[in-house]
Amino acid sequence: MQTRSAPAANRLVFIVDDEPEIGNLLLDAMLQFDMSGKVFSTAAQMLTALDLETPDACIVDLGLPDMEGMALINEIRRRSSVPIIVLSARGHSTDRVLGLELGADDYVVKPFDPREVVARIRSILRRAAEQAPAQSREDLARFEGWTYQPSSHCLTSPEGVETFLSTGEATLLEALLRAPKRVLTRDYLLEHGGRDESLDRSIDVRVSRLRKKLTRKGEAEVIRTIYGSGYMFATGVSWTA
Repeated sequence: MQTRSAPAANRLVFIVDDEPEIGNLLLDAMLQFDMSGKVFSTAAQMLTALDLETPDACIVDLGLPDMEGMALINEIRRRSSVPIIVLSARGHSTDRVLGLELGADDYVVKPFDPREVVARIRSILRRAAEQAPAQSREDLARFEGWTYQPSSHCLTSPEGVETFLSTGEATLLEALLRAPKRVLTRDYLLEHGGRDESLDRSIDVRVSRLRKKLTRKGEAEVIRTIYGSGYMFATGVSWTA
């Protein structure tokens, strides 16, 4: 494992890639923006580190020697809502969609400019920070027996099962929760729910993922498609501090 920090660095990023030079390039770029980083060459190393501390973001290469990258994303998301950026030589849209469906927040195809990856990290963290003022006023949403806490991105089912959402999923869900029973256009959700420039279908993918998490057997979907218009959160929502 390699570790490098900038003076007074206030953001920690975990990077897992079996090519050391890629990790070094990203570390050098992050240092210019007061970020620190830890580089791992295997999934097992990163998962061990995640048990000890929570980074501000994770960068995951799909071609790892000990675990399929998609499986690692799924495991990280099971443990935490930390933002995840995928690095991959696989540029096909199917791979990008799968990454988003598993909970990744962004997808970068190799070869890449390290500065672009850092810019994407900063954009994701900025979106999360922009939610903070609303969270201080209203930090718990309730609907149909469910609860959602924006500060932790934690969604709790009526049975008490907790699920952590990705940053993109969390931003999208909050946009829907703050406008229940109103039709929100796809363009509005792209603007307020986190735009993924690398994949125009990102909103559709995240809506689909949220539906799977929110739909219980035998019950109607709470996120409805209004064909030709957009999406609507179809039930009432109450917010409590």
